[in-house]
Amino acid sequence: MMENTTKQRAPLLILGSTGSVGTQALDVAKRLHFPADGICAHRNVDVAEAQAREFGVRFCAMADENAAKELKIKLADTKTKVYGGAQGILAMIHESNADIALNAMLGQAGLLPTLSVIDSGKQLALANKESLVVAGEIVMAKAREKGITIRPVDSEHCALAQCLTAGAHKEVRKLILTASGGPFFGKKREQLETMRVSDALSHPTWQMGQKITIDSATMMNKGFEIIEASYLFDIPQHDIDVVVHRESIIHSMVEYIDYSMMAQMAVPDMRHCIQHALTYPIRETGDIKPLSLTDIGTLTFAAPDEDTFIFLRLARECMRDGGAMPAVLNASNEIAVAAFLKDSIGFCDIFDAVQHTISALSDGATAHTLEDILAYDRQARTLTRAYLKQRD
Repeated sequence: MMENTTKQRAPLLILGSTGSVGTQALDVAKRLHFPADGICAHRNVDVAEAQAREFGVRFCAMADENAAKELKIKLADTKTKVYGGAQGILAMIHESNADIALNAMLGQAGLLPTLSVIDSGKQLALANKESLVVAGEIVMAKAREKGITIRPVDSEHCALAQCLTAGAHKEVRKLILTASGGPFFGKKREQLETMRVSDALSHPTWQMGQKITIDSATMMNKGFEIIEASYLFDIPQHDIDVVVHRESIIHSMVEYIDYSMMAQMAVPDMRHCIQHALTYPIRETGDIKPLSLTDIGTLTFAAPDEDTFIFLRLARECMRDGGAMPAVLNASNEIAVAAFLKDSIGFCDIFDAVQHTISALSDGATAHTLEDILAYDRQARTLTRAYLKQRD
């Protein structure tokens, strides 16, 4: 196995390099000797500078223009070319000669970089689920056109990809996404009314960024994953189930038409999923804690409470309606979660704001071009801000 860790590797682009998944991706890249050709971050100049120097990257992009100017000064003694702004990120993607790009950017901002990666002919390791939530039809059509197979980095979709090797597509009966249930499993609406930011960020099993941790607490993350799985694996959303599995050992399952069920298991550690995406189709020695089922002892399963955690139902409805409705769902949620993280609204206001916005923009089901979808995205953000402001 030693030869696998020292052979010549394809150069990487890491988009969202200073976030939770991005930093772990660079750790995996370092251990497996993948050279990093470029990195991209939002505004964390100090961490981006340290990463650029450690990996000797040729390119670095910062979404924030002022951060890019500051980073350019800090890296003036290096050969690293610094790009700024959303267009700068796209320019970096096309100029880089990386073979693989891992997109771990946060939110809808990752959509255009995803399309740019595919358009440039690079392999795509996707951790930015919003790319498929917002414009799944467009992204998958572009991937088919370019002959790109998207390698999922989300633990659930990485698990499904592995389980789906056990049979043909026509033999699949259903996909089963597992959910930890987040910090509020078992609570009802009246109990959630008093929950604060610190409560919602206390995830029982995963260490993640703040936005995705709140999405886990509301179960919006799992709603997004239904949409993502439907596009990635060409399975209707009504054939995708969700089961709460508190231990987060089984990362997802596939049931076949003979009622055989395949499950992928590992300790909850994103480095496993990142490594699988980077080295696919080869498996290499891992660097996570081995799973001991005797130490775990018991695995539990429960049905999700969709009456309290309404985003599972709303995600299915938006996926069914199509058009811009999944983008509306995502955009409204981004605004509401940001307000909650600032302590401007209560936890349940997230549910109410998103539901209000979806109802107000239900005509978005007819929008199918990227321009129209992004226009509805902007409308959803404006409406959600207005709704939350009048609730103050």
